[in-house]
Amino acid sequence: MRIMQKIIINQKFYGSIELENSEEAARVFSRVKNAFGAGKRMEIGIIFPPYKLKALESYQKGGAREELADIELYIELGRILKFDTSDALKLKNKIELTNDIAHNHYNISKRLTLINKQKATQNEGHYLFWDIENFSNIGSMFNDVIEKFTIPDNRIYVAANPDSLYLFKSTWEADLYDYKKTLNSFNFTKCNHGKNVADDVLLGSFLGLSLKNTNVYLMTFDRELKERFSAVTDPSNNLYILEK
Repeated sequence: MRIMQKIIINQKFYGSIELENSEEAARVFSRVKNAFGAGKRMEIGIIFPPYKLKALESYQKGGAREELADIELYIELGRILKFDTSDALKLKNKIELTNDIAHNHYNISKRLTLINKQKATQNEGHYLFWDIENFSNIGSMFNDVIEKFTIPDNRIYVAANPDSLYLFKSTWEADLYDYKKTLNSFNFTKCNHGKNVADDVLLGSFLGLSLKNTNVYLMTFDRELKERFSAVTDPSNNLYILEK
C-alpha cells in the first residue's frame, strides 16, 4: 500500500511524494527531511551508516532490494527538493551491477505494464527506449525484451549522461559483447552534463518519430520520465513501462 505524503520543511511546502506505507520508507523520508531542513550537506550517507555503505560495495547473497528501494526514494526526494543525487545514482548502479539484482530478482516480462489504455490494441512493430543508467542490466534487457519481441537495433534508443558513462561504460560494453553488440549498435546518445539530460534525449527521440499503431517499451524506473512519455504518446500506441 502506498500513501501520498506532503513535504513541508520549515513551514514551506515543496510538493508531495508517494511513499510505501512502511516504517522503512518513513525512516528515509524523515532523515532526508530533517537533514535538508537543518541545511546539512545532502549525501547518501544521510540514510546509510558507513558500515552499510561499505557492505553495499560487495556482493550480497539475496541482493539488496530493500536498500535499492531506499536509494530510489532518496533520489525522488532529491528531484523534488532539488538537491544533487549523483552519489546515490552511482551507488544504485553499482549495487545493480554487483548483485545482478535485475536479472536474478526482476523478471521484466512479468512487470511490463500497459500504461496508456485498458486493453492493448493489435499493433505491429516494436520500439524500445532504454534509460540505461536507470536500468542497466544487459542480460535481462536482451532475454526479456529485445529478443522476445525481436526489436531491431535501429528501433532501440539509448542515452546516458557522462558521469554514468565514465563509471560504467566498460562494464556495459563487456556485457553487450556477449550479444555481439556495443552501445553504438543502437541509436545511442552520449549526453552533456546536467539534470535529466538523458531523459530529455529519450523523450525527444520518441517525439521525433511521431509513432502510431506501435508497441512502445520504456525501460526506466524514473517516475517522471514515465509520466512524460505517457502524456505525449499517441492513443493508437501501446505504451508499456516497467513496474516495480
